[in-house]
Amino acid sequence: MPNLVLASSSPRRKELLERLSIPFAIYSPNTDESVDKNLKPSEIVSTLALRKAKKAADHFPDSYIIGSDTVVFHKGKVLGKPADKESARQMLTSLSGCTHSVFTGVSIIYGKSYRSFYEKTDVTFWELSNEEIEWYLDSGEPFDKAGSYGIQGRGSLLVKSIKGDYYSVVGLPVGRLYRVLKAMGFPFSNNNI
Repeated sequence: MPNLVLASSSPRRKELLERLSIPFAIYSPNTDESVDKNLKPSEIVSTLALRKAKKAADHFPDSYIIGSDTVVFHKGKVLGKPADKESARQMLTSLSGCTHSVFTGVSIIYGKSYRSFYEKTDVTFWELSNEEIEWYLDSGEPFDKAGSYGIQGRGSLLVKSIKGDYYSVVGLPVGRLYRVLKAMGFPFSNNNI
């Protein structure tokens, strides 16, 4: 069976890919994440996912490579990982009581072929009190996550509803990923799927 490589250091993506019950390796590419500020969120995640996958493909030419990137988009701005507690507080205050969009891009490279796609999921937050925001900040969870929250952890308590793929918000839309890998000829066995 050809190797599968996840080009990401995200523990959340690793956990989601494990759901496919197939062996894979992890390669954490040190990738330049600067992009043109005029790109749409879908173009940003697609560009970065492909950049990560290409870098990993240089090291694993005979493997299926998965690159992925996620951003939060709200009020015309991309919200990345917060620089500090104050920027996390500002993001959470801005998201309170509102709907924002989470974009996750995925690129898969195998040999000379590649396929890219993205998922957009709309997430609505409850109206958050200052006390709830401070509690969440004190948990330490917001600081390594786009938009300053993790839907799979304590951040789930902030979320009123979602419209779209939950796993895309976590960082990897595994249902669509499986279908694209299958279309590219990845040899899933009956033991896997």
